[in-house]
Amino acid sequence: MHEKSIVRLNQAVADEMTAVHRYMYFHFHCDDQGYDLLAGLFKRTAIEEMVHVERLAERILFLKGEVELVAAEEVQKIHAVAEMLKLARAMEEQSAHDYNLWANECGNHADNISKKLFEDLVADEERHYDQYDIELENMDKFGDHYLALQSIERSKRRASGGPPAD
Repeated sequence: MHEKSIVRLNQAVADEMTAVHRYMYFHFHCDDQGYDLLAGLFKRTAIEEMVHVERLAERILFLKGEVELVAAEEVQKIHAVAEMLKLARAMEEQSAHDYNLWANECGNHADNISKKLFEDLVADEERHYDQYDIELENMDKFGDHYLALQSIERSKRRASGGPPAD
């Protein structure tokens, strides 16, 4: 009865799995480069995307579908922070666009719960987009000084014996 919703929900799972993988990859590389604040941002976003996968999977199972845990795309090997942020922003923008369309499709097929789920995800993806957009604006505004400040912050924390960033 809700086959079309299950297809869209699984497409969203694949997109969210891609986001989890990419954001954790970006987290590892930002952390390795000493950019604690950006590393933390990517890690927190990856965790939020994992929660999205869980919510989508729960809905698929409720509709008696099979959850396909396959990422939509491979992780791109990006080490430049600006390129990471540009890709992250583009991913979030695409997800918000797709989820808006899919919310309407689910509503048109008398599946208002899946519609609401997609609408809720749009709000999260738009918030993620805004976070990455702000980081890119900061990099444009402050250039390499912006990243240098993050490295200095790590050095200060380590010198004081403080805990590492999340």
